[in-house]
Amino acid sequence: MSDIDFIIRQATEEDILQIVYLLADDQLGAIREQAENPLPDFYMNAFSQMQQQMGNEQYVVESDGKVIGCMQLTKIAGLSRKGMSRLQIEAVRIDKSIRSSGLGRKMMEFAIEHAKTTNCELVQLTTDLTRQDAHRFYENLGFKASHVGMKLDLSKD
Repeated sequence: MSDIDFIIRQATEEDILQIVYLLADDQLGAIREQAENPLPDFYMNAFSQMQQQMGNEQYVVESDGKVIGCMQLTKIAGLSRKGMSRLQIEAVRIDKSIRSSGLGRKMMEFAIEHAKTTNCELVQLTTDLTRQDAHRFYENLGFKASHVGMKLDLSKD
């Protein structure tokens, strides 16, 4: 594992451009995101909505003043499983120059600890079917492919 000096912190508005660059820097993100400077307003609007929604937090990994990773953590309260809360992990990305350095594991350990400290009893995530390397990564962390996820894309109507 590489000895990258880093911190994980909540994102600020100033981080959004770097987050979007990370999201766009792969085969799927390249067609889903609009990484340009200045950013389109919809990214700032989404970040503002996230900040207003209790339990919906965007985190960044910073090293030497640069954002090198990101993830969104959302606590979901529910009635099922005797009122259990769960933590949803979304949009996990690491700068491609430092993938396989162990940083992804550290990020996931942070997310799991965050789940425990916020009284979540389940951690869940979705990963695109084409992301085979990600599947192996999550399985090595103990995640199980226990459900079939489905989505209905309303943006194409």
